[in-house]
Amino acid sequence: MALHDSPAHKPVDTSVIHHDARLFTLVEDSFRFGAEQQTLRRAYFKHLGAVAVLPVDEQDRVLLIGQYRHPVRMHLWEVPAGLLDVEGEPMLETAQRELLEEADLRAESWHTLVDYYTSPGASDEAIRIYLAQGFSAVPEAELHAREAEESEIVPTWVPLAEAVDAVLSGRIHNPSAVVGILALHAVRTGAGRLRDARAPWADQPRGVAP
Repeated sequence: MALHDSPAHKPVDTSVIHHDARLFTLVEDSFRFGAEQQTLRRAYFKHLGAVAVLPVDEQDRVLLIGQYRHPVRMHLWEVPAGLLDVEGEPMLETAQRELLEEADLRAESWHTLVDYYTSPGASDEAIRIYLAQGFSAVPEAELHAREAEESEIVPTWVPLAEAVDAVLSGRIHNPSAVVGILALHAVRTGAGRLRDARAPWADQPRGVAP
């Protein structure tokens, strides 16, 4: 059997509970489910969606950034990432912009590494993680001025094997870092393959262009 997630377009009646223009809308849907067409109601967050970037250099080191995340009261090791919050901007261009803004880098080579839903039981947030290679530093005059929590970002190059161990030993927890690091390890060990940077994502919730 081929493993493939599949869409299920069920009739819904949607009501808005709370709207945050920058990030998400809390909604409640009612829909009919199963052979008995039982009516169910579910509240969840409709999210803008995001992209993330796993930079890897010629020494097979990945770039992680340290950042404070207030909801969990933790400084987390993450990868550069950002919201799909620019109308009409394709996902790849968003990823390139986030790499510049959060790591002060541009990359020559881009591939799609993995796509995932962050918390499908509570949100429709969808993230594509890119693998970026072949770096050049951003000129000082073009550096992005980071603010708030981002002002204390600490970029650090870490050997891939050390990053994998940090994931599996429970020392880092950011989902895009965990997913991206393990996906790259799968590629390196022959268990997976990279996709084109513009690989389609037919069921991306916002219908954002790759």
